[in-house]
Amino acid sequence: MRLFPLLVLILIGGGEALELKLPAPQLRGDLSLEEVLSHRRSVRSFRKEGLTLKEISQLLWAAQGITDPRGFRTAPSAGALYPLEVYLVVGKAEGLGSGVYHYLPKGHKLVKVKEGDVRSALCRAALGQPWVGEAPVVFCIAAEYERTTAKYGPRGIRYVHLEAGHAAQNLCLQAVSLGLGSVTVGAFGDQEVQRILGLPQRHRPLYLIPVGKRR
Repeated sequence: MRLFPLLVLILIGGGEALELKLPAPQLRGDLSLEEVLSHRRSVRSFRKEGLTLKEISQLLWAAQGITDPRGFRTAPSAGALYPLEVYLVVGKAEGLGSGVYHYLPKGHKLVKVKEGDVRSALCRAALGQPWVGEAPVVFCIAAEYERTTAKYGPRGIRYVHLEAGHAAQNLCLQAVSLGLGSVTVGAFGDQEVQRILGLPQRHRPLYLIPVGKRR
């Protein structure tokens, strides 16, 4: 049976936005943790085939999904303050139109924040790294530093960066378990990426992670 997202119109900032309920994540896979770790490599060449909604759901959950009734997530966070925000750039995916989406861990949902395929512009912002423009989807991990620095001061900046690494590794390992490839990208113009993706000023981009089916 095919899975389709539940579409709901919600009000954001005085306007309408499309909210998409994602398929529930799977809690058991076919590969052991040891097998996944041994196969993790940076992949920079992808097939043109798009990802399924179920795969996207699983990857988002791995990065920042809620795993406890108290709101705890898949990646550890200093003080359980969760400064990270995950955005999804879609070029080609089953059940999702091209555009930029914001992941909401509470309720495991996506909200579309921008229409259209922005991968080419994102590639240019990432110093022309072709895999950013060629992967069917690109994940952006951004951070609102103030959530953590309000409690921990300047030391909180380090905690935010550590947390981004935790979330990125979760995503990359989940990609391996799904038979997908990924690569982490840190070289890009911060302000350009913010503008292209339509991120709020307080959401600073830290990582771009192209994901797709290996060639």
